Amino acid sequence: MGEPWAARGAEGAPPRLPLVLTALWAAAVVLELAYVMVLGPGPPQLGPLARALQLALAAYQLLNLLGNVGLFLRSDPSIRGVMLAGRGLGRGWAYCYQCQSQVPPRSGHCSACRVCILRRDHHCRLLGRCVGFHNYRPFLCLLLHAAGVLLHVSALLSPALSALLRAHSALYTVALLLLPWLMLLTGKVSLAQFALAFVVDTCVAGALLCGAGLLFHGMLLLRGQTTWEWARGQHSYDLGTCHNLQAALGPRWALVWFWPFLASPLPGDGITFQTPADVGLVAS
Repeated sequence: MGEPWAARGAEGAPPRLPLVLTALWAAAVVLELAYVMVLGPGPPQLGPLARALQLALAAYQLLNLLGNVGLFLRSDPSIRGVMLAGRGLGRGWAYCYQCQSQVPPRSGHCSACRVCILRRDHHCRLLGRCVGFHNYRPFLCLLLHAAGVLLHVSALLSPALSALLRAHSALYTVALLLLPWLMLLTGKVSLAQFALAFVVDTCVAGALLCGAGLLFHGMLLLRGQTTWEWARGQHSYDLGTCHNLQAALGPRWALVWFWPFLASPLPGDGITFQTPADVGLVAS
């Protein structure tokens, strides 16, 4: 019948390369921001109160971003360490031959993580880990605060970029914003100018990507769906907006967006899930 514990040691550990590449890109953004702030044109001209508020906002965004990244990476959404043997008998659970274990509904095997994931949504390529039952909340909050941080960085770098663009023609501006690598290879810009344009481009693109991801997963959150279920048109676990929010984010679903370490325990174990019929029976 397979092993009762769902994974075997470090075999299910996700690859570290995507996380390393993402960390290198984040380091490049930080270095470029530090260069512009210290050695370059400096920050936007603001009054003392506005500057203090901006620093407080930056600190708050950074704490939320790093806190949610830490929670996302520390929370294991897989079936490792979860006793599943015998629990699926008579329930029609699928069997995973790679993990040699029965897997509950809404779970699935990830070829990248090499293990089955509870309430599997998708594999996050940027962080090298699957999004599942235990780390869905920090993933959503990470999208929100990552978009905020990237927009904030873009705003801080925009005066320096604007000064660079104002000194050249419109064609030069378009080429620098759309094809910074080509401008660098042809010698039209210096390495510092290329770095500024490239970082602003990637920050704006990253903010748009995070915003689009947040809107998409917000739709799934309200419908009680995973990405896999949405792609197949399944609505088996849609309990209504309020119940869906509580099922994914806990009882403090309205507050978890503001602080990553706020306690909001999930009402479930990632193995069994309520259906609309169950909620109707409870309500009655």
